[in-house]
Amino acid sequence: MPRVDVVVPAHDEVDTVVACVDALAAAVRTLRRERPGVDVGVTVVLDGCTDRTAEVVADRIADDDTWRRTPLDVVDTGPRPVGVGRARSLGVAHVLRTVGPPESHWTAHTDADSRVHGSWLVQQADALAAGAHVLVGAVEPEPDDLDPDVLCRWRVAHPPGATLGHVHGANLGVRVDAYLGSGGFDPVPEHEDVRLVTRARALGFDVRATTAFPVVTSGRFVGRTPGGYAEHLRVTYGDAG
Repeated sequence: MPRVDVVVPAHDEVDTVVACVDALAAAVRTLRRERPGVDVGVTVVLDGCTDRTAEVVADRIADDDTWRRTPLDVVDTGPRPVGVGRARSLGVAHVLRTVGPPESHWTAHTDADSRVHGSWLVQQADALAAGAHVLVGAVEPEPDDLDPDVLCRWRVAHPPGATLGHVHGANLGVRVDAYLGSGGFDPVPEHEDVRLVTRARALGFDVRATTAFPVVTSGRFVGRTPGGYAEHLRVTYGDAG
């Protein structure tokens, strides 16, 4: 049976992780309804959290019936954060304990400050069925997080259907054999997503891109990585004009 496993690194995301987990629950329910032949799992990697992120995730697991049928696993890196690249790697290592052919096992990646679309997991499963090795997806900032002028600049630069120009760990899918063949995520504090996709392309894997079903991610200007999406928003749109 084909399988999709979601990996979500989380470092002190108490304010956003509920929306993240609830959106994933909705996507799981849609996948089970529309692609009943696909198995699914979700793993949240708590990366050195010092806030109530772990408690909040535990509460959502207990309160949502979705997680009684589809296990939501939690991996804790310990008291000190290991960084997003290492956290993603630990999450994938956890899901690879599931026995199955790597060519029918897909890892889908998002972030704890992000909300996936209800059809996101169907999209990931369909990419696996279509023979893709990697699927690079689009992200868009949470509109309520941005000043109207900043949001306007972002929308001008991202008209509907615009070609993707970036790789985002908040919306990325990788087939397990391609993940292993490309060396996995590097244990770096940022750009682990870009590095993996760059290697996959260089090695001749089938890397596809889509703007359908973008993931909504935090519009904050100060993020958890020094050069991540938050910094990109601040420099490109917040400081523009």
